[in-house]
Amino acid sequence: MNNIEPTNLAKIEGLLFISGDEGITLGDLSKISGFMKPAVLGLLQQLKTKYENDTGSALVLLNSGDTYRLATKHELSLVIKHYFEVPLTIPLTRALLEVLAIVAYRQPITRLEIDDIRGVQSSGSLQKLMVRGLIDTHGRLDAPGRPFLYVTTDSFLDYFGLSSLKDLPPLAKQEDLDLDDMNNGDLFLEALQARQKQQEEENGTSTKSNG
Repeated sequence: MNNIEPTNLAKIEGLLFISGDEGITLGDLSKISGFMKPAVLGLLQQLKTKYENDTGSALVLLNSGDTYRLATKHELSLVIKHYFEVPLTIPLTRALLEVLAIVAYRQPITRLEIDDIRGVQSSGSLQKLMVRGLIDTHGRLDAPGRPFLYVTTDSFLDYFGLSSLKDLPPLAKQEDLDLDDMNNGDLFLEALQARQKQQEEENGTSTKSNG
């Protein structure tokens, strides 16, 4: 088992990665890592130089004011664009449905709250769902970093054949759930998949009757 302690540079890089598109402030990097701000700034400069000089790396470090985030290099824009366009022709994956279900039942919700429920990073899934037009941002949470709040769209309702969010299948009764159940993405996913299955059956019946 590998018990090697991560380097200070790796710790800052990890925090930047998990912060996703919203980024993370210098103050939060300092507070979470335990490093003084001048030390964090030095590590950020090391990362920036590392990415710029490494032609084999896809990453670049960007900052706006004192907020820093990782992004892909401009040279990769075409292949990244293709990555988001191609999935539009295939059904939603389980991961996308899980994120979509959490947004649907807990909206408005931040990415970090979604990550906490799923236990994994959800930035990529959120971007794909936004490209498909199924979710969108709706303001920011009045909290440190002012993270985006995500909500479903009218296209989401159309996709699942819903008139309004009130038509979403009910979750299990709260009194029958413990805290772990309420923080489990499967709870939301199963309810949304039930609606998806119903929608597919209705479409199938409609197709047969027209044929």
